[in-house]
Amino acid sequence: MKRLVLYFVLTVLVSSLIGCSGGLREITARSQSERSGMFIEAQDSGSSPQGVVEVMLKAEIKTHLKDHYLLEKAGTYHGEPRYPMLVNIDGQAATWEVEGKKESAPNYIDKSVKRNPERGEGMKYSLSKRIWLSPGSHRVFFGLPGDRVSKEVVITVEEGKPSVLEFKPVYRRYRTQGSIFTRGVSRLKAFWNGTLLP
Repeated sequence: MKRLVLYFVLTVLVSSLIGCSGGLREITARSQSERSGMFIEAQDSGSSPQGVVEVMLKAEIKTHLKDHYLLEKAGTYHGEPRYPMLVNIDGQAATWEVEGKKESAPNYIDKSVKRNPERGEGMKYSLSKRIWLSPGSHRVFFGLPGDRVSKEVVITVEEGKPSVLEFKPVYRRYRTQGSIFTRGVSRLKAFWNGTLLP
């Protein structure tokens, strides 16, 4: 019986490590630009130049504070002053170091019975970037290297119509507490102008 339990534990451990390294390999590969000129990061608050459309790229995650766990894998960036976020659009990559701010959130959302997955004290990282894209279809890859998760979507930019692309985390679940940020990000959801993308 002990041998069976040990085998089961080792199998789960190895499969989880393989899954994590696979996610990190994909993120590392996508962090290298294969092309250029696919998008331009807006440097001022002025209107976009002719022939391109403004897209607001947003993402937000919360992590536990540094040293929350006694043993934590290196390279998670949890609780660090800055957290890297990667975007790759049509082969052009950019990694932004997002500044963290300590935050303490309430246990419940809007006094409802739904528990807030970001309840408690932690470090919040909020990305907000204005980029310029040409009208048409674009493949967008977004990754969180520290949590080894990513999401790839296809968006269609319409001429003369500024848009918002937002990535939101889905936190891992804990048996008794439900989803909570201290367990890390399990996956990402993407929203194009407020509509959930597949």
